[in-house]
Amino acid sequence: MRSEPVSRSRVVAVLGPTNTGKTHFAVERLLAHRSGMIGFPLRLLAREIYDRIAALRGPGTVALVTGEERVGNPSAPYVVATVEAMPVDRPVEFLAVDEIQLCADLERGHIFTDRLLRARGLYETVFLGSETIRPILKRLVPEAEIVTRPRFSLLVHDGHRKLARLPRRSAIVAFSAAEVYALAEAVRRRKGGAAVVMGALSPRTRNAQVALYQAGEVDHLVATDAIGMGLNMDVAHVAFARLSKFDGREARRLHAHEIAQIAGRAGRHMANGTFGTTEGCEPLDERTVEAVESHSFPPLKTIRWRSAALDFSSVEALAASLDAPPPADCLTQVKDALDHRSLVLLARRPEIAARADRPERVRLLWQVCQIPDFRKTLDDAHVRLLATVFEHLTSGRGRLPTDWFAGMIARLERTDGDIDTLVQRIAHVRTLTYLSHRADWLDDAAHFQERTRALEDRLSDALHERLTQRFVDRRTSVLLRSIRERGVLDAAVETDGTVLVDGERVGRVQGLRFAPEPGGGELGRRMVAAAARRAVGSELSRRLRLLEAVTDEALVLDGGATILWEGEPLARLVAGADPLRPRIVPLVAEDHGPELGARVSRRVERWLDAWLSKRLGPLRMLEAASRGDELGGPARGIAWRLVEGLGSAERAPLDGLLESLSETDRAALTRLGVRFGRFWIYVPQLLKPAAIEARARLLALTRPPGPPLPTPGTTVLRGATLPRDPDLTAAIGFAPLTGLALRQDLLERLAAGLRARARTTGTFASPADLAAAAGLGRSELEACLPSLGFTAIERDGQRLWTRASSARPGAGRKRRAPSRRADSPFAVLATLEVRA
Repeated sequence: MRSEPVSRSRVVAVLGPTNTGKTHFAVERLLAHRSGMIGFPLRLLAREIYDRIAALRGPGTVALVTGEERVGNPSAPYVVATVEAMPVDRPVEFLAVDEIQLCADLERGHIFTDRLLRARGLYETVFLGSETIRPILKRLVPEAEIVTRPRFSLLVHDGHRKLARLPRRSAIVAFSAAEVYALAEAVRRRKGGAAVVMGALSPRTRNAQVALYQAGEVDHLVATDAIGMGLNMDVAHVAFARLSKFDGREARRLHAHEIAQIAGRAGRHMANGTFGTTEGCEPLDERTVEAVESHSFPPLKTIRWRSAALDFSSVEALAASLDAPPPADCLTQVKDALDHRSLVLLARRPEIAARADRPERVRLLWQVCQIPDFRKTLDDAHVRLLATVFEHLTSGRGRLPTDWFAGMIARLERTDGDIDTLVQRIAHVRTLTYLSHRADWLDDAAHFQERTRALEDRLSDALHERLTQRFVDRRTSVLLRSIRERGVLDAAVETDGTVLVDGERVGRVQGLRFAPEPGGGELGRRMVAAAARRAVGSELSRRLRLLEAVTDEALVLDGGATILWEGEPLARLVAGADPLRPRIVPLVAEDHGPELGARVSRRVERWLDAWLSKRLGPLRMLEAASRGDELGGPARGIAWRLVEGLGSAERAPLDGLLESLSETDRAALTRLGVRFGRFWIYVPQLLKPAAIEARARLLALTRPPGPPLPTPGTTVLRGATLPRDPDLTAAIGFAPLTGLALRQDLLERLAAGLRARARTTGTFASPADLAAAAGLGRSELEACLPSLGFTAIERDGQRLWTRASSARPGAGRKRRAPSRRADSPFAVLATLEVRA
């Protein structure tokens, strides 16, 4: 990457709300190049992506660069960094910056703006962010191609809920440590426990708390707005306990786009999410709700900027260059950044000003000013540290004294104290970790890097332990106290199926069975189960009556073999003795009697019969005809082979039967929907998307995992959508060809067109029009032509095609003998001599 844009670099801005796959897209583009770099707003997110790339390409191919750590091979082709730590002078083919709308951030915006204006990959540059930056980005980077990505799932307002009524997998958001602790205490009392996530926590502690939540050991997360950027968690609902925060200057109300950034953590990938308010927070107004749900926000009017052309000839010249006016009215000059403030304060000290007496010393002073203040001390403690560092670096050998640095670490090597004490101690260690990565400032830097990392890990583990002890309680003692006081635990089932025991959520009625919550001691589980069983029994009876009264439209089949009712599992399909008649396994509470399962099975059987009849009606008619007396033996044999093939059969193996087929029986089969092609015998009605889906689902039961389910309307199967087994391909209505499969009716239409072309011209060039009509490329068609009965010849340097001997798709491949049941007409026909 260079300090000036590379003119040939393609610049793309991928804009959209949360949960749009922007980061995944950027990683894919990175790995498509020989070298690349991505800058992220958080060290935690950078580490996550580093781990992902290392797993994909190997740890030697990627380096992690943040202010506090350097991990991996320094010369690795790929670099994952925080935005501030991006090695901007390193040339890479691809470069990306995440959350580019942070150009407007009060504290860090000028760094992001610098990357927007000056950071470029040699061949491709990608900026990821929200739509709010579109107008400014288009103005400042007019060559950028802007791509808008919609959110994968819906984000829906769910109103105001009391803390005790918040659903599982909820994140509760506040904006100060005191508020977070108070909310976490309340959740512990009412819900059994909560994980805590704040920006002040170290990445290791945050990871441990998130893991506590992700593992289901607690169902609620209490956090600051630190969850709003890059932390991917299984959150279904975000509840705001406050709608205002202190932004470093003043207490103000959250903007709609800030609410959306945090609320967007609810619902990941295709799962919808909800958001609302809780506790003493005022409800969201309608305008804000509409903006968040539609992801529509006012564009940014200005972004933060600071000159990158710094003059190090003197401290005064440096200060003047930092005060240079912005080149555009959409850029707001930054004058209050931490490093700038630190420079002003240090320059006022005579001993510092005297040492900064030449350009290299001024540059060094500026580097010292950029040491981050993880402690957020808001007093002169940080400036004193900077002054001490500068004095050491401009004295003697120009290095930080080893004894002094080791003493700084030693004073922090203790894990006692409360949560706030450990948080401050970790912040101090992170500053020392930053210094340890300045190998030009410190002797034996590698030793101190390892020492500070190990210390931060120990303190982080201690902090996680304190948080868990304080905010997680299994409540077994409370349940025992309730038994002693009242003699019984109160149990109830809420309208959404939630089962409450003594006011605590212990499970949920899913469909017609009870799913208990994990965790808790054995004694607590037994008490809860006994209390819940009383409430669940009456609820199951009520639901069963509703199930028997609803229409078939209320039941749906999920992506596998599970039948859902109101979004909950009701029954599962498994292979039966007859491929067209799957067996039904009811998913019901086993401890509530056999009648429950029997009634569910009868109701699901009625639905399944209607579902199959709607999609595979012609196949059932063929099955009946194959068993009846109206058709002759050859016609019954053909009908049964079509039933065995779920509506399709290769013609070649049936040539003997076709020769013996009477005109009357051929007409009867035609009335049943059968079409006789040159290569395939098939039923057009069974090639419609719904029928193909039903055929694929039946095959998944009888020959798991079955074929991939084609997208509705698909006419050609290629690559991952092409089953490995040609018999499975044929059984869902596609003809296996060379490297692909074509829907059988289209194959017959293509073959007829080719034969007509041959009759007219004798020889012909590969016909692009017929290829396009079949959904094939010309090269794909040419690969298939030999299987369709054509051979290539060379004439005058041109490749032409002409009719060859009879051939059929898949000729030469080994065919599996069809399985035949004892009552199959083929079982009888196989013993008979077919007469012409």
